[in-house]
Amino acid sequence: MNDLSHIDDSGAARMVDVGDKKPTTRRAEAEAWLEVGEKVMAAIRDQTTPKGNVFETARLAGILAAKKTSDLIPLCHDLPLDHVAVDFRCEGTRIHIRSSAATRWSTGVEMEALTAAAVAGLTLYDMLKALSKTMTFDGLRLLSKSGGRSGEYRAEEAP
Repeated sequence: MNDLSHIDDSGAARMVDVGDKKPTTRRAEAEAWLEVGEKVMAAIRDQTTPKGNVFETARLAGILAAKKTSDLIPLCHDLPLDHVAVDFRCEGTRIHIRSSAATRWSTGVEMEALTAAAVAGLTLYDMLKALSKTMTFDGLRLLSKSGGRSGEYRAEEAP
């Protein structure tokens, strides 16, 4: 018997059957960072970016991406999302991206939160690349999750 949840006994990829799992309220939060540099941060602050309000476009892209996670990641379940949020905070020359997702379902919502943060960051990069080609996107990680059989998880503070 195979102990891997997404691999069957013959070694083929499979979607996990969550039909017997009890629907519970599940929440997850994720984060990522986009290093943009001083020039780009000044344009954001001065509202002189060439593509307008980068944060609202990135927020909408992140929310839409969370809703489409199962279309992007093989074997992810299509979840009825109760809530998705994407927020941004500027710190020096970096943009902190934080997302959250919630559902009342039989499987977790971590991938939706991570996808929202990732796509929001990529959208920021796309909207700002005319100002800089040296931006870096990193630190994508799960911050917390709750609900389900595996219980609570909270990441340690980043260094």
